[in-house]
Amino acid sequence: MSGAGPYEEGDGHFEEGGGGDGKNGNEEHGDPGRSPRIPMPRVSVEDSGLPLPTPEQPDKSSAITQLAEPTEPSARPESKGRTVLEHHVLKSLLGAWALAACSAEETAAVEEHLGECGGCAEEALRLRDAVGLLHRPESLDLDPGLRTRVLASCLQRRPPRFPVPDWAAPYDAETARLDALLQDIGDSEWDAPVRLRWFDGEDAASRRTTVAGVIAHLTSVDGLIAVALGLDDPLGDAADGTGDGAGPTPEARTEAYWRSAHLPRAGSVRMPWREQTHALVRTVSVAGGVGGAGETDTDGSDATPDAPPAVSYGDFELPLRDALLDRAFECWIHAEDIAEAVDYPYEPPAPRHLRGMIDLAARMLPGMLAVRRRAGLASPARTRHLVAAGRPGRSLRLEIEGLAGGEWLIPLDSPGAVGSAEHEVAHVALDGVEFCRLAAGHIAPREAAVGQVGDREAIRDVLYAAASLSRM
Repeated sequence: MSGAGPYEEGDGHFEEGGGGDGKNGNEEHGDPGRSPRIPMPRVSVEDSGLPLPTPEQPDKSSAITQLAEPTEPSARPESKGRTVLEHHVLKSLLGAWALAACSAEETAAVEEHLGECGGCAEEALRLRDAVGLLHRPESLDLDPGLRTRVLASCLQRRPPRFPVPDWAAPYDAETARLDALLQDIGDSEWDAPVRLRWFDGEDAASRRTTVAGVIAHLTSVDGLIAVALGLDDPLGDAADGTGDGAGPTPEARTEAYWRSAHLPRAGSVRMPWREQTHALVRTVSVAGGVGGAGETDTDGSDATPDAPPAVSYGDFELPLRDALLDRAFECWIHAEDIAEAVDYPYEPPAPRHLRGMIDLAARMLPGMLAVRRRAGLASPARTRHLVAAGRPGRSLRLEIEGLAGGEWLIPLDSPGAVGSAEHEVAHVALDGVEFCRLAAGHIAPREAAVGQVGDREAIRDVLYAAASLSRM
């Protein structure tokens, strides 16, 4: 360099007082003793031939770092490498923060900002309250009690012209619940295997079928009530020859229906069964008080209808009201069989209906005890001479626990006797649903979890008699 500070090309630097053309600045302004007022522009580094500097790469490991780069106007760098988001960026994250959709770094930044900004804190509270109003996903299955509530509301506004009798309500409810289950299953599930179980008097028995076969079974046995009411028999010509001298049994009718060529397949079996259940309920509703002995009119006076039809089960008969209760019980039990086969949730009947089913089974126990005694499967009567003299014989107290609970005194020595607390020799306590499953043959008598006090032989006879009430 010269002593006067001339600009040296190629080094990219200039000396204060140097001229742009290599001449002394004093000569340019005509004053050789003064320095130039404006230096010449720098030469670009790309034109200097020197190596270019390597730019630093920013850390893009998180959304916070990306938003906080120095080139972005929304963030400002602070000491020790920490970045702070601008207010408008943090405010835009409040919605995602309320939905818990922010990353950990964004959440920390937003929450720190909420402690400093009152406006954003109020907005965050409003957003959190709005999120709380969003409903969580719920099951698409309808509430089992919805039908009852809807019907009750409708009947309050407009009572039916022909109301369903109270004693037919369990059958109406259980067939409706099973129909709802059948409507919910897929076409392939009609062929799902189902095992029907019952107790044949000495041991458990079973029969393999399908969901469609179970509905065909219910249709054929419900046909016994249809015939008693003068309706068409669902078996048609297949009903011929289904019974012996005592009449057609449920098992014989079912086997005949399964063998018949016109047996509906798969889902098509549902509609004939559904139409038959509607016809039965409609017929008994129009007929009014024909359920059985002791029926009364709504004003409390004794009803005097025509003699109610008795429903024959082949080797025994039941009054119409008991027959419909029996069919409601079997509809529930077989609905549970189907629900288990297709993995469908299914609840027990309403307590008021379940109590009626328990009462029917308790009233049938003395007769079944007598049948088992004649077959040599139960201990002989011990006080028959007392019963013959009109005095009560031994009794067992059956206590049913739960919402459908109660107590029944079961006469042990004669089906015509009346239970007496004075001659109680044993006490058995069972849950209501468990007792019904015992009566359905789904629980073995020796496996029933019961509270037992008193005569062990009498308790065994009653438990086995309860299981013997079951049939296919």
